[in-house]
Amino acid sequence: MVYPTNSSPRAWQRMLSGRRLNILEPSPLDIEIEDIAHGLSRVARWNGQTSGNFAFSVAQHSILVEQIMHMNAPMLANKWRLACLLHDAPEYVIGDMITPLKSALGLEYPKIDEKLQHAIHIRFGLPAILPEAVRQSIKRADKMAAWIEATQIAGFSEMEAGRLFPKPRGTPKQLKFHPESPKKAKNAFIHRARLLGGFDK
Repeated sequence: MVYPTNSSPRAWQRMLSGRRLNILEPSPLDIEIEDIAHGLSRVARWNGQTSGNFAFSVAQHSILVEQIMHMNAPMLANKWRLACLLHDAPEYVIGDMITPLKSALGLEYPKIDEKLQHAIHIRFGLPAILPEAVRQSIKRADKMAAWIEATQIAGFSEMEAGRLFPKPRGTPKQLKFHPESPKKAKNAFIHRARLLGGFDK
């Protein structure tokens, strides 16, 4: 028997919520905060090369970046803090890659990442494209988090980290953390999202 074939490759990912998210043409209707939190809690930062009993997840990183952004701009509206928490949300389906590898892959990865990010923003009541001032604020907090992570859990000396991950002025060195289990990271991420965006329990 000859089975019919589909000429176009499958581009959707089935989520535990039952949603089927088309990664190449994502719909906001197929995005759920629980799926994001679950995925990000199992994606390791630094390719897993961090100290501790657990990998340092993108979920934990996202919470750290939002915390730093709030320290930098305490009067910022919650919706922009939510945007900060979701700044790496596309990685719940496309994973995290270190910057050198992203650069080597060319333009396709950023295009997919951008489409997913726009759909995620729309799903949670944010503009698809964030105001430039907010984007820059998130980027600065992200760079601060990268330096803190590099020196606390990824094995970099401050001198080496300073060359590879330049520390923005005002980086809060007093922040201390340790990698947590995926379950704890997932629950913490959902908790932050609900506080900032008012999601139903």
